[in-house]
Amino acid sequence: MASSSYQADRSYTATGVGARGAGWIAFAAVILGFAGTFNVIDGIVALSKSKFYVAGAVFVFSDLRTWGWIVLLLGIVQIGVAFALFAGSQFARWFGIIAASINAIAQLMFIQAYPWWALAIFTLDILVIYALAVYGGKDYSEVV
Repeated sequence: MASSSYQADRSYTATGVGARGAGWIAFAAVILGFAGTFNVIDGIVALSKSKFYVAGAVFVFSDLRTWGWIVLLLGIVQIGVAFALFAGSQFARWFGIIAASINAIAQLMFIQAYPWWALAIFTLDILVIYALAVYGGKDYSEVV
């Protein structure tokens, strides 16, 4: 009975990730892509000195323009990692964990500019880290 559940679970793809793990990896790739896109937009808005952000915000160090560059570059990296995850790269798994971790920290430091948005992205980063750490390296084809 136990082997039939593994048979159903390992039927997914050439990457060897079972159906449950494949869903989490797809979720991580999509969220990294969305977070990267929104970070690129946030970075461009911050660099344009828009009135979109909270006026008079105090940052941990530097100013809104510096954080705009950081978030913009991080967004570009996240989009690249999302595409690499869809391609099945094992290297992208580790790079995705690092990128999501850095983004989570950056969002917490960016919280003065736009608090609710930063907390939402931080939460998604934690879910991406979980997905890539728990399911990124599973190979259900070896379980049988």
